[in-house]
Amino acid sequence: MPTPELTLDNLRRILTEGAGADENVDLDGDILDVPFEALGYESLALLETGSRIEREYGISLDEEVLAVVNTPRALLSSVNAQLRAAAV
Repeated sequence: MPTPELTLDNLRRILTEGAGADENVDLDGDILDVPFEALGYESLALLETGSRIEREYGISLDEEVLAVVNTPRALLSSVNAQLRAAAV
């Protein structure tokens, strides 16, 4: 069975479902290195995003992860590293 992976498309969906989307921000664009704050997602929105990722992917994110990741690329990297470690 392949290791589950959080994709950018799934992250976009989770962000939108959890906290909505700022109408001035194009989440469909190249957002990998755009800070979450510039995308309109503050700490509470990221906590909700983390909770949704935990439920959907069956993992438990370290509280510090959401405090230190500041871009979608960093969050994807951290979550996917944890998913790979859990699959071993």
